[in-house]
Amino acid sequence: MDAAEALAGPSEPPARIHGDLWSGNVRWTGDRALLIDPAAHGGHRETDLAMLALFGTPLLDRILAAYDEAAPLADGWRARVPLHQLHPLLVHVALFGGSYRASLLDAARAAAAALG
Repeated sequence: MDAAEALAGPSEPPARIHGDLWSGNVRWTGDRALLIDPAAHGGHRETDLAMLALFGTPLLDRILAAYDEAAPLADGWRARVPLHQLHPLLVHVALFGGSYRASLLDAARAAAAALG
């Protein structure tokens, strides 16, 4: 817990985030993506990006590059992805059972390893 602040990265003000941004809540129409079914709230902007990565969003590299161009992410954001995936994985373990357990443990280990 003493290293939690270092793990979380630089301080940022809360951003309005989608809150449930997995690939099923992204609808593609031609060259555009529409976001549906939000659980909008104030949170850390890396959280939505981590959710997109968690469940295999198509064109993720393109989405991340465009996001970083429009609103540059703090150094080390990729190492913080597992941290931001912990909460949705915990929810999935609670709702859907042990099939998400290995992913949860992997994310927890990766988040802890990011501390060095």
